[in-house]
Amino acid sequence: MGKYILALDQGTTSSRAILFDKEGKIVSKVQKEFRQIFPKPGWVEHDPMEIWSSQAGVAAEAVTKEGIQGEDVAAIGITNQRETCVVWNKRTGKPIYNAIVWQDKRTLEYCEQLKNDVKDRFIRERTGLIVDSYFSATKVKWILDNVDGAREMAESGDLAFGTIDTWLVYNFSKKRLHITDVTNASRTMLYNIHSLSWDKELLEIFDIPFSMLPEVRDSSEIYGHIESSLFASRIPISGIAGDQMAALFGQLCTRKGMVKNTYGTGCFMLMNIGEKPVLSGNNLLTSVAWKIGDEVAYALEGSIFIGGAVVQWLRDGLGIIKRSEDVEKLAASIENSGGVYFVPSFAGLGAPHWNQKAKGTILGLTRGSTDAHIARASLEAVAYQSMDIMKAMEADSGIKIGELRVDGGATVNDLLMQFQSDVLNTITVRPKITETTALGAAYLAGLAVGFWEDIEALEKIWIEDKKFDPATERTAIGEGIEGWYKAVKTVEHWTEL
Repeated sequence: MGKYILALDQGTTSSRAILFDKEGKIVSKVQKEFRQIFPKPGWVEHDPMEIWSSQAGVAAEAVTKEGIQGEDVAAIGITNQRETCVVWNKRTGKPIYNAIVWQDKRTLEYCEQLKNDVKDRFIRERTGLIVDSYFSATKVKWILDNVDGAREMAESGDLAFGTIDTWLVYNFSKKRLHITDVTNASRTMLYNIHSLSWDKELLEIFDIPFSMLPEVRDSSEIYGHIESSLFASRIPISGIAGDQMAALFGQLCTRKGMVKNTYGTGCFMLMNIGEKPVLSGNNLLTSVAWKIGDEVAYALEGSIFIGGAVVQWLRDGLGIIKRSEDVEKLAASIENSGGVYFVPSFAGLGAPHWNQKAKGTILGLTRGSTDAHIARASLEAVAYQSMDIMKAMEADSGIKIGELRVDGGATVNDLLMQFQSDVLNTITVRPKITETTALGAAYLAGLAVGFWEDIEALEKIWIEDKKFDPATERTAIGEGIEGWYKAVKTVEHWTEL
């Protein structure tokens, strides 16, 4: 048995590799950003070969830079940006088009057509998802319909489809494995979350051949081994989960009613709803949280498309900060946002609104408004959006959420975390290790090979870093919340004009 678990965290803007020891502590971490490709307004693509090369590179570097040998790594777990998809030629192993990213909006009109054809209720009942360009199915259909020869190749059985986990495992195994796990499958809009299988009728709706699909496996089992020359030994690949499900597991939200929120490029709040799927009455999504052996857990999820990305926009778009971490100091230089509200719907509004046509909007500007007011309104927008989702979760589940576990890059921002606690009127807890997405993948991989005995063993190594208690004076907070509701209504009204 090796001494470490290697987690590969393939995200929207970077590929990362993190090496964990048996106490869940980070031994080594390497990250590499890759290109964001924007062919047209609303279109977002990645180069699949760049994703693969960057992920393989950081995996090797994370191990070798600490002088660790391949045999010291007990297993590899993979977590990934979920709805981004790749279509490749089975014979050559090469993509026939760029990966279409979860943020991409090119299939918006087709999604509206599905709704007009009253397909949305059927799709929602089978998949737990709302019809939206966010998910993989419409992206795959677009590739088949728009890339020369793609449809014919697919019908001849020559094309393979996969989310990013599938693409990575395919390459790490030297084309031996074409698999995904239940969590990623449940985000394609092609997977029946009740029968836990690809759905024939959904495939017919989207006109996608079954031969393209990967085999669906558990989230924690030995799938195969690393066959590339990156490591001297054949390390087992034994854990896969989409990034947000991995974070839910990494936060050890293993009991019904536990909730986590990840603050990354977007924000993603998930609630463990137990062993039976419950469809939301408040525009949330229902997905598979994980499957370990015979045990299946489901989750309610609310997705915010623009979370930490709003800080990147302040840095790269407006240029009012030089580094992302500068936003906290700038926002803290004033007591409040001065009535400025920022609805950062650059990629539409996610849950619980699901307005694909919404655009980013700043409201309440006066001559006295400064870059600090915009910075503070940006941070507050992240918290307000998360508040909208939590209220929907409480309504769906009938559970008053008493604690929110948080993770992701933006959680280092104490100002944001305190404001989040205030608007939720809920305790917010940040763990010692905020890399919980990668940690969840490591946990799943480690459980499969006996590196950790069981979930109880994992609970002993989860450590709280800081707890944020909500403010007791609620008047100003309540006024701010009312202002946020008005701002969102204004943005939605503008889309209807």
